[in-house]
Amino acid sequence: QVHLLQSGGGLVQTGGSLRLSCAASGRDFPFSNMAWFRQAPGKEREFVADISWSGGSTFYADSVKDRFTISRDYGKRTLFLHMSALKVEDAAVYYCAGKVPGAGSTNYQAVTYSHWGQGTEVTVSS
Repeated sequence: QVHLLQSGGGLVQTGGSLRLSCAASGRDFPFSNMAWFRQAPGKEREFVADISWSGGSTFYADSVKDRFTISRDYGKRTLFLHMSALKVEDAAVYYCAGKVPGAGSTNYQAVTYSHWGQGTEVTVSS
């Protein structure tokens, strides 16, 4: 019943910054964690960052560790990804995702997230 609605994609030059948003709508909010994934053309879906909804603990892929920040507005049920120092390699369609309790907090595989946003494209030009 919950729906994830993304916004904030666009075009940015290398070294630039961009913020993505993912708003959960509907009566229910069943997630223990939310995360960002990305998928570039011809590549597999790649984990980017995860945040526990209640406590706000974060985990990042090594490729974005010191450049991206995942956060959430608990009251507004909205997830964010602030991206800095963007590289051409960051260009992809970015998806937000939600994980329900019991799916495994130490597993960041896409299959463990049951709900997904529609995706938003991030283009990085050199």
